[in-house]
Amino acid sequence: MYKDNPMRVISVEKINLNIGTGGPGDKMEKAKKLLKMITGSTAVETKTKLRIPTWGVRPGLSLGVRVTLRGKNATETLKRLLIGAGNKIRASSFDNAGNVAFGVKECLEIPGVKYDPEIGIMGLEVAVTLQRPGFRIRRRALRQHRIPLRHQIPHDEAISFMKDNFKVVVTEEKK
Repeated sequence: MYKDNPMRVISVEKINLNIGTGGPGDKMEKAKKLLKMITGSTAVETKTKLRIPTWGVRPGLSLGVRVTLRGKNATETLKRLLIGAGNKIRASSFDNAGNVAFGVKECLEIPGVKYDPEIGIMGLEVAVTLQRPGFRIRRRALRQHRIPLRHQIPHDEAISFMKDNFKVVVTEEKK
């Protein structure tokens, strides 16, 4: 549809991998090792900001680990993660802002990941952010602006991008 306009070309801006551990300790270290094995990058702990006494949550408590990948490394890792998810994504996993989220139930399904008895079997969440040229206006230091509606990535364009570039099968919800 917009193949002739270079400003309409969609690409992968970044992918975020997240493992929620529920608290600090041994499981946190295992999750860090797993993300290092999958991505080659060091993981960062996610810390709470709120206090929820009934859940035993206090500010500064580490509850998970995450890694953000950009560029070519993000695209190559995304291909492997999609294979681990069975190359299937639900249509409800796409939003109208160019974001896609899916989960991998077992890390062993990802190509290149070997079973490590120290880590065990864990799942992870993957969030993909898509972009077009010109999306920098929302992050620049001077004169920040919102992305105009005509330049945002709608639901159907994000689905067609994932189908064309990553051979993903998009499934509909069962009611």
